[in-house]
Amino acid sequence: MTGRHREANNMSVLDDNPRSYSGALLAAIAIALLIGIGSLIWNYNQSGTLTTQQKEIDAANEQNKKLAAELRETDAHLKVATEELGNSLGLTQKQMDERAQEIVRREERNEADAQRLASAQKQTAQAVTAVSNDVSSVKTDVGGVKTDLGKTQSDLATTISQLTSMKGDLSSHSSLIARNQEELELLKHRGDRNYYSFTLTKGKGQKKPVGTVSLELKKADYKKSKFTLVVYSDDKEYEKKDRNLNEPLQFYSGKDSLLFEIVVNSVGAKNDQISGYLTTPKNAPVPPTVP
Repeated sequence: MTGRHREANNMSVLDDNPRSYSGALLAAIAIALLIGIGSLIWNYNQSGTLTTQQKEIDAANEQNKKLAAELRETDAHLKVATEELGNSLGLTQKQMDERAQEIVRREERNEADAQRLASAQKQTAQAVTAVSNDVSSVKTDVGGVKTDLGKTQSDLATTISQLTSMKGDLSSHSSLIARNQEELELLKHRGDRNYYSFTLTKGKGQKKPVGTVSLELKKADYKKSKFTLVVYSDDKEYEKKDRNLNEPLQFYSGKDSLLFEIVVNSVGAKNDQISGYLTTPKNAPVPPTVP
């Protein structure tokens, strides 16, 4: 290669390098300008915000100064009024302060008393409500008892009306008889006569006290439902021979000659025992109570 050609190549390389350096430099300058402009905008905005906040702070300070001045003026008026009041009442400032504290304490006590009163009233109202509920429950229970009692009395009256009425062996008087223990309890509930249940066992000389008299079984016939017994009353004997079950056996006893009745309900299968009851008027003598 000739010397002229080498010189031309060197010049070409030198021309390309300055172009590359110029492009990079321009890009860097553009970026720097953008950053600078952005910073200026941000600083401007921040400056505006700070200015606004500073104005608000200044306005608040002015308001505080105004309120403080008004407060000082109010305190001054209050002090003057307090001094005038103290002079008119003949009280010192210390005495007036003590009066003020006493008033505050009194108000606090009144508030506490009001709270206690409200609490007591609430408890009283709750107690009254509880008592009312109890009374309502008792009324309900009483009503239920009355209803049950009325039903029981009605059932008792119905059952008694179904009892057998028979004439006795001495008089034409008809009386209700009980054929079993259940019916005997119904008769006892009527309360118009005295009733004494008994069981007699056959045996020579085996007298059994029943009420104010004594009874002795002489004979019993299970198959025929018949029996014979002797009644001992007022030093007298009354034999009731070959009588039937559920037949009223009557005799008179006592100084007033009151009508007594015996009803036998059952005969034992071994022909040696009977069971029944003795009934006497309410005004008849009763056997002594064994202590």
